[in-house]
Parts: sequence; structure tokens; C-alpha cells
Amino acid sequence: MTYFADLSSRQVGALPDGPRVPVLLLPLGAVEPHGPHAPLATDPLISRGMCERAASRLAADDDVRVLILPEIPYGVTRFAAGFAGGIHIGEETLHALLVDVGSALIGQRLPRILLVNNHFEPAHLVTLRRAVETLNFAYDGHVALLDLVRRRHAQRLTEEFRSGECHAGRYETSLVLADRPELVDQVVMRELPHVPVSLASAPEDGGFLEMGMSDAYCGKPAEATAAEGEETFSVLTDLLVEAIRELARA
Repeated sequence: MTYFADLSSRQVGALPDGPRVPVLLLPLGAVEPHGPHAPLATDPLISRGMCERAASRLAADDDVRVLILPEIPYGVTRFAAGFAGGIHIGEETLHALLVDVGSALIGQRLPRILLVNNHFEPAHLVTLRRAVETLNFAYDGHVALLDLVRRRHAQRLTEEFRSGECHAGRYETSLVLADRPELVDQVVMRELPHVPVSLASAPEDGGFLEMGMSDAYCGKPAEATAAEGEETFSVLTDLLVEAIRELARA
């Protein structure tokens, strides 16, 4: 079984004493607008897709038992203010939720938890990093974040991702096309012009509208393809498998 919540209580209780090291993946993201063409759930959809692919790749591994926790789809998303569909939760709410979930698992001798995130708003990322620190120092966990914006990870991803023009652009839209193509309005997508806005230059007190993203996207979604999405998912899965193995050794 791949999904943690599909197990019985007895099966979970046996995990720490099993022959393989259990590593729990927690998919994260935000429910927020992704242009006029892509679903609100783009971020958690990508995180879940990464987790499923990594769990499948390691299903027969002799050393690691990978299980996917129920995802947390809500995040810090002030950038989405002014658009329909954005569901923002505050930093302290997200931090408390992650710490409560993590400490509950650590208390059951399941300390290896890997946060898998695809929502890159700076305040959201800061909160995730802080939650990892809290769980490791206050609760003696072995918790990690696969932080895709770190240079060593980003340099392995697409040019658009590295440029910061990747909110609902070619990068993210390609991933959704690879996983859930029926959720993308491809007729609208093909007509969208390039929006040359980098999230790396986002103002601290602004959002999509202030950045010039009048349709809540940047980059070049019209160029998105399922083939590119599959390629990117393969790289993302490589990164995640590497992080899982590193955490298993902790």
C-alpha cells in the first residue's frame, strides 16, 4: 500500500519495527488561481504526483518503505488576493498544523517525514522551513523539506522555473497536462500571451495584481506540453527519491 491513511492502526503500529525504514511523504501546496486555464489545485496536484511517482519507483526497495500522508492543500497565499478561488491561511496556522501533524507521527516512532511542496510564495516557504526546525529541535524528529527553489535543485529544472516566470506558465501547466490533462482548458491556454514577470522580484507587500499578472499567471503557458511535463516529473522524482534515501539514512 502507498497511502498512509489506507493502512490499519495495527499496520501503522508495526512500521517502526519492520525490515524497511519508513519515510512518510507529506504533499503540500496552496489552493489559489493559476490563470484562466489551469486548476486552483495545481500546486498540491504536482506535489501528489511527485509523491506517487517516487513511491512507485521505490515500491520494491529493500531498505525504504515510502508512504504518502494525506495532503495539506492550503497554504500562505496572499499573492492571490483579489482573485476568486484563493484560500489563504496565515503563517501561524500553517506552522501549528504542520507541527501538530509531525509531532503526532514522531510520537509514534515515525520521525522521518519529508515535506513535498510546490507553492513558492516566500512567506509560505519561510513557514515550512520554520516548521521543520521546530519538529527537529523541539520534538527530536528527522523532518526535511525538499526545497525546490534551492540552487542545487533549481538548476536541474527547466529554464522557465529558474527564471521565476513559472506561476501557471509553461512549467506548471506542462506538469498538470502530464498528470490531469482534463483539468486544463487547452483552448484558452493556447491563446495566452507571454507575461514576463518573475516571482523572484515580487514586492513584499504586493501580489499578482501589483506584479502585473492581471490573469494570475506568468511565463508562457501557451507553450506547455504533456511531454515536457513528463520530463519534468521525471527530474522531480529523481530529486525526491534522492531526498528520501538521504532521510532514510538519518
